[in-house]
Amino acid sequence: MQRWKTALILTLLVIASTLLAPADIMAREVETEAESAILVDADTGDILFQKEAEQALPPASMTKMMTEYLVMEAIEDGSISWDTTTEISDYPYSISADPSFSGVGMTQNKDYTVRSLYEAMAINSDNAASIALAELIAGSEGEFVKMMNEKAEELGMEDYKFVNSTGLANSDLSDHVPEGTGADENNLMSAKATATLAYHLVNDYPQALEISGTRTAEFDGQTIQNWNWMIPDMPGYLSDFGYEGVDGLKTGYTEKAGNTFTGTAKQGEQRLISVVMKTDSREARFRETAKLFDYGFDQFETKELFAAGHQKKGESSVPVSKGKEDNVSVETGKALSAMVKQGEEDSYSLEYSLKEEELTAPVESGQKVGEAKLVYEGEGKKANLIEGGAPSVPLVTTTGVEKSNWFMLTLGNVGNFFGNMFTGAVDTVKSWF
Repeated sequence: MQRWKTALILTLLVIASTLLAPADIMAREVETEAESAILVDADTGDILFQKEAEQALPPASMTKMMTEYLVMEAIEDGSISWDTTTEISDYPYSISADPSFSGVGMTQNKDYTVRSLYEAMAINSDNAASIALAELIAGSEGEFVKMMNEKAEELGMEDYKFVNSTGLANSDLSDHVPEGTGADENNLMSAKATATLAYHLVNDYPQALEISGTRTAEFDGQTIQNWNWMIPDMPGYLSDFGYEGVDGLKTGYTEKAGNTFTGTAKQGEQRLISVVMKTDSREARFRETAKLFDYGFDQFETKELFAAGHQKKGESSVPVSKGKEDNVSVETGKALSAMVKQGEEDSYSLEYSLKEEELTAPVESGQKVGEAKLVYEGEGKKANLIEGGAPSVPLVTTTGVEKSNWFMLTLGNVGNFFGNMFTGAVDTVKSWF
């Protein structure tokens, strides 16, 4: 009987402590078996979770996201179009003919559109299609690799190295190792660099998601299937891995890389981007991604932290020179929102960054005078994919200030002259004593 009473008391104490625990203590953390991983808010770039995220590892076919980005950019600037056609040269054909590489099977002396090659690359991870697109855009894969590294630097990526357009090891390319790279080299990206690339691909070219989220497509008379099993309603047993809102982005596998995956999912107004690197199996990369998504969607919520028109106490005005008023009030031009973890709603403040410390009249109502940036004041430091990339909105004036007339400006200048002269005289007299 005594044991029964003791067990009952302990059970009640556990329940009571759970109910009384603050939200931030109850918030569930996440663990992943991936060697390296990261989870970010796709809208702001805020990092919600990371594990060894700056460790550079072979990304395998996640490399193709950079090829996708450069194809999209070439379409945007008019260098090519979706309907541009190209033939398959000997190099990509040799890769396509090798059964050890993933591929859809290419034919020479035939025109393929950019659209069909892009779909083969993005949906079925076709290596030959990636090389064909690289050759079309840059003339050779070697020149395309230069573009890849230049774009990575431009996008603010760190811990990366591109040596080919596919993610294969250069040692697999036989006599076709891209010029300027070594025969024993591999592409390298950290999880953070990979997430940065995915962040820009998703935000700069949303159309990429329309293709990466496609379950199956027709290519050259055959049906090709997406390697991303997390897309909802995949056929057969693959549907077991489906996850609400997943519409991208890129899987990868090589012996050195293991199984990798960059995923993205949108639920409501929230979109997340995740990267897992070096998992043990195809299934594991999706299970580990699901853990990250569960954590992100369960523990974080997009909230409006500061409304449009918010004025920061003690910094609600900016001085104005040569105006009928000496100051003008300022406020946030738009609402500021962020993906906030449970229990941390009050852990944010605003930081103003002014273009000029003093405005010169005339000043218009609604004139942008700087930025209001969100600052996290909770435990630790809230990191962002982009340096200085914390969410921000324009800081604008609430009213206009007319320029003072010439007479008042003259009086002001005269007053300043005599004021300065008087101050100088006083300073001189002080120096005598």
